[in-house]
Amino acid sequence: MDMLWNGWGDPAKAAPLPETVTGLLRDWLGVTARTTAPLALEQLPVPEPRLDAAAHQALATAVHGTEHVRTDAETRVRHTRGKSTPDLLRIRHGDVDDLPEAVVLPADHDDVLAVLRACADHGLALVPFGGGTSVVGGLAPAGKRPFVALDLRRMNRLLDLDPVSRTATLQPGLRAPEAEELLAGHGFTLGHFPQSYEWATLGGFAATRSSGQASAGYGRFDEMVLGLTLATPEGTLDTGRAPRSAAGPDLRQLVLGSEGAFGVITSVTVRIRPRPQARRYEGWRFADFDTGAAALRRLAQDGPRPTVLRLSDETETLIGLAQPDAIGSALDGGQDAGCLAVVGFEGTEEDTALRREQAAAVLAASGGTPLGDAPGQRWAEGRYSAPYLRDSLLDAGAFAETLETATFWSRVPGLYAAVRDALTGTLTEAGTPPLVMCHISHVYENGASLYFTVVSAQGEDPLAHWTRAKHAANEAILAAGGTISHHHGVGTDHRDWYLREAGDLGVAALHAVKRRLDPAGLLNPGVLLPAD
Repeated sequence: MDMLWNGWGDPAKAAPLPETVTGLLRDWLGVTARTTAPLALEQLPVPEPRLDAAAHQALATAVHGTEHVRTDAETRVRHTRGKSTPDLLRIRHGDVDDLPEAVVLPADHDDVLAVLRACADHGLALVPFGGGTSVVGGLAPAGKRPFVALDLRRMNRLLDLDPVSRTATLQPGLRAPEAEELLAGHGFTLGHFPQSYEWATLGGFAATRSSGQASAGYGRFDEMVLGLTLATPEGTLDTGRAPRSAAGPDLRQLVLGSEGAFGVITSVTVRIRPRPQARRYEGWRFADFDTGAAALRRLAQDGPRPTVLRLSDETETLIGLAQPDAIGSALDGGQDAGCLAVVGFEGTEEDTALRREQAAAVLAASGGTPLGDAPGQRWAEGRYSAPYLRDSLLDAGAFAETLETATFWSRVPGLYAAVRDALTGTLTEAGTPPLVMCHISHVYENGASLYFTVVSAQGEDPLAHWTRAKHAANEAILAAGGTISHHHGVGTDHRDWYLREAGDLGVAALHAVKRRLDPAGLLNPGVLLPAD
């Protein structure tokens, strides 16, 4: 099934907001209903592809058949940009400036190398395309150079599984649920469950340094990767022949997070874990965000480490963001909702019970009040629904978007306040005062990530409003000592701030790598690094 072309995910799961929610949006934020409907797909002004017969034939030869080179309007639209709110607003209003000239579907590593050669011969740029879930401009190359989208969906096999070493080698086009199903057949799990889980691919996880919602227990995706194969215009790069090595710098780290700018990931070898016997999720209440954050830090630093550990601030807790049919329900009784923490445990029955008991003692000693299993189970059942809620808010006339960052524990309070103030101040000045919500989504011994959700009225020019607000938030992140992205990636949206974070010499080194692996600048121009 293809993802909704002008929204997120499965069209059957899209649903309008309840009247109670639209009423709250109207009363709180001044949101008014849309007066015009978004364009239908057949109404989009799609130009004819700028692909001559020789280039088309070269691409078809590379992938062994014209059926694997698609130039119809619908396929090209479905491979245009990603799924950020600006991406969706633009395409809903008929902006198709970033349309690929063709969509090419390789079957294996050799096909990808052949496609790269064809693109070099015919002056075409190339954008690797997995699940299409980027929210940072990772699929929108800079400049006017014609490009093709390299859809990796045919590269969806489990290539090898080593139960002794507990490793698996998989192709990059596997969606996460498909990978889990294949591994489950052998009694294993990857344990990587980001919010994009239902649609994102393993290649995308590696290319963006993805982090899943169970990262406290399973780790980030880049921590799971033991080896990679990269197809580049200059040939093949193989990395990782042992779990750890002292043989020079680790070239895996050069590929992880490279976002298709250096090459196309054609296989990934990952560590795997036995499927858990037990899963338990529960809720805890803290009086305020600082108290809850201190409790999470104690668990992250001193243990026991839960598998899932996250904390919503007062506003996000009060709004009940994860429950579209119950948003704002905590306001009815006028109670202080405090801050909700979701704590989850996966593993053997014995280990899960022991860690849960030990963690409960730490949380209680840190000021937490147990709320039982119900809040945790509601979160687990709805943890992939937030993007659908975002689309429903857009349909109702609201603007909704997210951003995230990370820093060391000592800087978390200052970073939290700086970003929240930047978003609130900028959007209020623009005449669209927002709700700004935040949660700690991933924890480490030395720090944590902050994930912000912003909802406001769309106003006359929502894209201009958000551009100013995002710029202010990015400046606040760097000034407060945060990283420009914890798990969404760089893309084109964060590129200019990433260059400042990396520093002049670091950027020069990356440009040198780019010139060696991709001397003609074919791969994802302007993503991660400025186009030459």
